[in-house]
Amino acid sequence: MNQIVSREVWLEARRELLAKEKEATHLRDRINAERLALPWVKVDKDYVFDTPTGKKSLADLFDGRSQLIVYHFMLGPTWEAGCPGCSFLADHFDGALPHLNHHDVTLVAVARAPIEKIEAYKKRMGWKFPWVSSFANDFNFDYHVSFTAEQLAGEKVFYNFSAMDAKNGHDELPGLSAFYKDEAGNIFHTYSSYARGGEEMIGTLMILDNAPKGRNEGSTMDFVRRHDEYDEAPKAQSSCH
Repeated sequence: MNQIVSREVWLEARRELLAKEKEATHLRDRINAERLALPWVKVDKDYVFDTPTGKKSLADLFDGRSQLIVYHFMLGPTWEAGCPGCSFLADHFDGALPHLNHHDVTLVAVARAPIEKIEAYKKRMGWKFPWVSSFANDFNFDYHVSFTAEQLAGEKVFYNFSAMDAKNGHDELPGLSAFYKDEAGNIFHTYSSYARGGEEMIGTLMILDNAPKGRNEGSTMDFVRRHDEYDEAPKAQSSCH
């Protein structure tokens, strides 16, 4: 239970926190500006993805737009279901699609599972966002979100821009990558983010951060389940006792 104080004392504490919140907002603005100023890397490798409508290149995934956001979804070739954390994040995609598309941005999920398995899981979850398979190419490996058994048997794997102990790795890990296509059709890799870098895409977490108990977790997102796997909905607390 938090300390119970007068409204005046609460207001003073809240103003102190507000000053720090404003600092965090201004820092985020500066980080966003630095993200936009990052140098780009030209993508020279050809990638062909399996989609529900046939084979598509990386250029095709832009769907006529100049910007592409790829969410690296953890669903491996032998997995029976997608990662709960990735599924939690993906629950927030569909509502954003019209806004992104009308802002010259295409959002696509990519996983290494065969397209048939992706489509089945997508149907189970009731999602509409585009999702393609990189099962037949090296895309996930080149962007350091998928790892072979040989890599995991070694001492280190490269993830989140550094070498980490392979024992802490996994065959699939989460991430996000951004690309730009110019008028000549050249594609550039502009940004990638891994681990907890995608949290700001999860609106539910942002809402929970304002709740009295916050995220109320023992470890990162330990409360998360696939949305069709929660127990019965918690009952509203009655005002009558």
